[in-house]
Order: sequence, then structure tokens, then C-alpha cells
Amino acid sequence: MSAFLQLSRFIQKTFALWVVLFAGIALILPEAFVWLKAYIPWMLGIIMLGMGMTMQLDDFKAVLQTPKAVCVGVVAQFVVMPILAYLLCIVFQLPAELAVGVILVGCCPGGTASNVITYMAKGNTALSVACTAVSTLLAPVLTPFIFYLLASQWIEINAWSMLSSILQVVLLPIVLGLVIRSLFKQQAQQYIQVMPLISVIAIVLIVAAIIGGSKAQILHSGLLIFAVVALHNGLGYLIGFWSSRFLRLTYTDSKAVAIEVGMQNSGLGVALAAVHFATAPLTALPSAIFSLWHNISGPLLATYWARKNSPQKSETQQHSI
Repeated sequence: MSAFLQLSRFIQKTFALWVVLFAGIALILPEAFVWLKAYIPWMLGIIMLGMGMTMQLDDFKAVLQTPKAVCVGVVAQFVVMPILAYLLCIVFQLPAELAVGVILVGCCPGGTASNVITYMAKGNTALSVACTAVSTLLAPVLTPFIFYLLASQWIEINAWSMLSSILQVVLLPIVLGLVIRSLFKQQAQQYIQVMPLISVIAIVLIVAAIIGGSKAQILHSGLLIFAVVALHNGLGYLIGFWSSRFLRLTYTDSKAVAIEVGMQNSGLGVALAAVHFATAPLTALPSAIFSLWHNISGPLLATYWARKNSPQKSETQQHSI
């Protein structure tokens, strides 16, 4: 079992490499992964079940301990990223399908990867977990509502149907995971060690399925999509951090909020696009590219912040950074 856990940790640490590798294979052999598109909602549900099993009710204590920081993180998540997405679509004059896809991923809550990146960056991991939990629980209502407000000018949107989808593939598996962990603590603990590896495999396959199914579009407008996604992600980090500093959050809290804002649950974006916009397959592409890119930019940012962080600095000094 120890060898398996070591393999699991290695794959998790090299997550970005596997995403890039399989995305490349999907471009060369798209037929090997396209068939997986039908199973994307199921794979996302498995990821969310794993997230639920790794969560505890104690994770929500940070909401009571640092309510201001959690509110800043959650509000920034559902304000900064959707508005940035909308503005980027206008500035770059994106075609309808791409615009809808960019706004969709911008309206998604933070992903669990943000918790790991925050830990690597020596940010407030408890705050990151609390923000992810709260934003995920709010997503069934806020994601369809905000998406409808911003994207309905490009395409007809059924917000109620989208709310139902998020309840099924996000909220229900998370609640089920929480219940399983509460009722079967010892048995669940064994599965918790395996779930991160399963989540990594599922995300890699989701990205490969979308990349393989969108090969022609990527070759035609891949650089434009990548530029928009990279800007979206980078500006999310930047605005998330400096808005937190402006609101006088601590340095470690600001790092957590920045990462929480910049890193989206892009798997949810892919699943929603696959279910609700099957006739416009290009809408899933920004979410897939986002998943690819933020798993590269996140570790890079975390490495920079971890090296910059000095244990000897007092919080007073940190406020001046």
C-alpha cells in the first residue's frame, strides 16, 4: 500500500505534466478520447464525491473564525471572474461559442486544486478550504444566475436546467461524500487516500476528451483561446490578491483568496457545456484549456510565493508588501 501511496503522491505532484501529456496525445489521436465525452458528468460526480469525502464539518469553522476573509474570497470568486470573462469576450470580440465558454468557466466556483496550491504557496489553507466549500455550496444558485445575466446575449440559456445539473453533479455527490465520511469514518479513511489519484485521472481524461473532440477548432483558433484563458487566470490572481490587500486581509489570507479566485472548477464548466451546449461543442474548450493552464500557472505562482515568504517576517512587515 505504501508503494501505491507513493505513486499516488508522485502523480498528484506532477499533475500539470500529465494534463499536458494527455492533451498532446489527444491532439494526435483524438479518436482515443472523444468517446469519453459522454461520461464527463459522471467523472465530475466522482471528483465531487471525493471532495465531499475529504471535507469535514470542521472545515466550515473557518467561516466563523474569519468571516471577513471568507466573504471576500467568495464574493470575489463570483464577481471578479465572471466580469473579467465578460470584458475579455468584448475586448477580443470572441465568436458566440467561445464567448459563452469563457463566461461559463468564469461563473464556476473555485476548484479543490486551489487548496493544494494555497498550501504550496504557504497561504492560509484553512481559509482556502472554507472558500471552496462555501462557493461550491452556493454554485447551484449563483453559477446559473450570473451566467444567464452575462451570456444570454450570445445564446439561449435555460438557467433552471443548469441549476438542476449542478445539484446533480456537484452538490449531491459532495453531500453524499460528507455523509459517507460521517457514518463510516474508518472505511472512508481508506478510500480518502485513493480519491485524489482518482480525481487526477478523471480531470486528465476530461481535458483529453474535450481537446480530442475540438482538435480542428484548436488548430484554427487555439492561440486566441489560450491568450484569453491565460489573461483570465492571471488577472484573477492579481485582482484577487490586491483587492484582499486593499481590504486589509493578512498576507497569507490574501494569497489564499488570490488563488481561490484565479483557479476555477473548470471540470464543472466542461460538464455543463457538454450537457447544455452539446450542439455547440466549442463552448467546452475554454474550460478544458483553463484546466490545462491553471494547473501550470498555479504551481508556478505557489513556487514564487513559497520562496518569497519568509518565516521571520512579522505580520506587520507583511502588510507593507
